[in-house]
Amino acid sequence: MMALMSLTFVPSYANAIPTDPVTSTTKNDEANAARAKVLLNRLDEIKAMDKSEMSRSEKKALRKEVRAIKGELAATGNGIYLSIGAIIIIILLLILLL
Repeated sequence: MMALMSLTFVPSYANAIPTDPVTSTTKNDEANAARAKVLLNRLDEIKAMDKSEMSRSEKKALRKEVRAIKGELAATGNGIYLSIGAIIIIILLLILLL
């Protein structure tokens, strides 16, 4: 019984796919950085546009595009976001512990 249980818990490396985790994460980081740069350039182009001669529908389309770009940039996870409650808890802990 013990031999059977020990064989079930032995990890099987035969099915594991050999990948280099350093290169795969580096490629993903480079792709994300390149995409973020393209999106930031587009935001700069939109900011530099002369919007005074645009119609309402064109301005509305630009606003939707800007929101979509900002949402995509936020989804890439290039930062740490803290809620107000978390900030208050951190401050209280710092005050109590010091």
